[in-house]
Amino acid sequence: MFEILITDNAREHLSIVKIDKGLMKRYKAVTKAIRLLSENPRHPGLSTHEFTTLKGPKGEKVFEAYAEQKTPAAYRIFWYYGPGENQITVIAITPHP
Repeated sequence: MFEILITDNAREHLSIVKIDKGLMKRYKAVTKAIRLLSENPRHPGLSTHEFTTLKGPKGEKVFEAYAEQKTPAAYRIFWYYGPGENQITVIAITPHP
């Protein structure tokens, strides 16, 4: 299991999704994806892959995980391993453009 750390930016976006009643389905999808991420970052349902155009604060590889699929503006979670062992830092939770 991984401990999930969420940056202020990601937490702010998650809060917006949580309080908007119209986005409740998306909030549930994102929280489920975060749970799966903590259990297994390579879970097939997350479709995790490296996001090469972004790096973590110390040059860490950043990964993209799907909270939703086959949905317009589907939500994505961007994260990297660390800063400590068995930790994952979520840096962004955002709809796909």
